Amino acid sequence: MMFLVHQVFKSVADSYDAMNDVMSCGVHRLWKDELMRTLDPSPRTRLLDVAGGTGDIAFRYLKYISDMKGDGHVTIADINGSMLEEGKKRALNLELNQGNVSWVECDAENLPMESDSYSAYTIAFGIRNVTHIEKALDEAYRVLEPGGRFLCLEFSQVNPAALRWFYDQYSFNVIPVMGHIVAGQWKPYQYLVESIRKFPCQEDFKYMIESAGFRCVTYTNLTFGVVAIHSGFKL
Repeated sequence: MMFLVHQVFKSVADSYDAMNDVMSCGVHRLWKDELMRTLDPSPRTRLLDVAGGTGDIAFRYLKYISDMKGDGHVTIADINGSMLEEGKKRALNLELNQGNVSWVECDAENLPMESDSYSAYTIAFGIRNVTHIEKALDEAYRVLEPGGRFLCLEFSQVNPAALRWFYDQYSFNVIPVMGHIVAGQWKPYQYLVESIRKFPCQEDFKYMIESAGFRCVTYTNLTFGVVAIHSGFKL
């Protein structure tokens, strides 16, 4: 599975933003803004953004800190070097201080970071693509310091059921076609839709996070549960 995921994201790296816009009709930008508001970081927050690829979450974090007249640092980790290269290009275009960002090509299931080294861990639209979700959660717990916060933004289960039917029709019949038209790719979009349907529902994922050791685990549905933000603390 990991090779398949790597090839999928390598093939869409240069059109990843367009891909997200297609899949969410642009609403992913609002979801990511909400993730950052939920984190509510301070200049002292040491953030690890896993599956951070093109920097969408990391750059929001740096802007959030900058608006507070602070100076933060974020480590962006991603298993796909092509995605990281796109992120570096975006950072240059945004004229970000390169000293505020570290880029690490690594596997979410086997992070090279030291234990108890970050105060916050974020992963947006990435955890459903790891081979063993439990291992990724264990690693998230390991690298966070006591009191550190885990936040995950991921596609989830739409409620109510009637709305879920319409969402499924859109996902399977429209998204792959739009992906082919917008980015010239069909199979990556088909894979992503299928991966969303295989991902655990909100309650099941909450239980998985708790099983990794996190406490005070909660989730917030956005857009009728199209996505959910799960939060937990290492206590």
